[in-house]
Amino acid sequence: MPSTALAGIRVLDLSRVLAAPLATQMLADLGAEVIKVERPGTGDDSRTYGPPFAAGTDTAAFYLSCNRNKLSITVNHATAEGQELIRALAARSDVLVENFRAGTLAKYGLDQESLRELNPRLVYLSVTGFGQTGPYAERPGYDGIFQAMSGMMSVSGHPEEPMKVGVSMVDILTGLYASTAVLAALRHRDISGEGQFIDLSLLDCGLASLSHFAMNYLISGQVPRRRGNGGYGGIPSQAFMCADKPLFLVAGNDKQFAAFCAAAGRADLLQDERFASTSARITHREEILPVLEAILRTRTRDEWLTVLDEHDVPAGPFNEMPEVFADPQVRHRGMLVEVEDPVSGRMPMLANPIRFAATPVEGYGPPPGLGEHTAEVLGRLAGVTEERFSQLRGWGVV
Repeated sequence: MPSTALAGIRVLDLSRVLAAPLATQMLADLGAEVIKVERPGTGDDSRTYGPPFAAGTDTAAFYLSCNRNKLSITVNHATAEGQELIRALAARSDVLVENFRAGTLAKYGLDQESLRELNPRLVYLSVTGFGQTGPYAERPGYDGIFQAMSGMMSVSGHPEEPMKVGVSMVDILTGLYASTAVLAALRHRDISGEGQFIDLSLLDCGLASLSHFAMNYLISGQVPRRRGNGGYGGIPSQAFMCADKPLFLVAGNDKQFAAFCAAAGRADLLQDERFASTSARITHREEILPVLEAILRTRTRDEWLTVLDEHDVPAGPFNEMPEVFADPQVRHRGMLVEVEDPVSGRMPMLANPIRFAATPVEGYGPPPGLGEHTAEVLGRLAGVTEERFSQLRGWGVV
């Protein structure tokens, strides 16, 4: 039995920045051998996206967030010799991931048609801003642009101001879609013997992530309103200010709302036909919210959290980062891990949240130094001798 879920799978990672590197990091966490191909001298753009930088290095925390458990090699794909090296590696890989602009790699004979002709079992994933087809296919783009274009910003923020989600949410969601797509394609490959091409667009993923917001619009024709920290589910489902600090409260069904009323000593609310059911509370949102706001301001946040927990009403505090990592549940779940980095020493990292019973995610390795594994990987998989390696380095190929 393999010790990891993806033991024996090799991924050739030609991607940089965030969305696609997050996908390949997920595959690496699950046990795949991921070989990250970077530009000689400069590497992945995100290595410079600091400060902050890892102690004693010029490697940005941004890069560290999505490149652990990988091997780094440097190859100049713009040279004929570099292209031959990448072909040799692709011939011995299960998956290739790239996020160059549509059509770029075809100029070098590294497009999916060329490499899948060389290796028909290859799963070739291309992550681009707008996809391989359509009027915008050749445009560049970044997360904020896709949050705006997909409609994500239109439903985020306060009524008077659309707002970007703080984290690079479209990149992160695209990374998750990408890793799922690769796993499905590997399953198909195992059955059929054939790899396939995966065309993944950040704009598509951003739109798909609107989920019930988009479906509400498609069914009703009504444009969703921005509600700040308010949700679109049951009422209440939003942030409330208590006597001292805010909390987030959700009573997503009638049972939970009744429990909230009991916790608040306001059983009378259940007798009001405007508030007696989930649909009624949604219809009379503007009437019930001021009532709830006044109730929540009568006690401190911690007092409310205690009494709401006693009545099994979902609620939680707004945590800043220090509070997040000090939270006893977060600590119990092991979401903060430390890895030993040869340069910066002990390096804290977010853990992978997947908990397997049979093939656990463990043995975290630090993100690699630029080109750290070039000689070893090219010697093992491309037959490059020490003499040839020195020659290629002198030419600026590696």
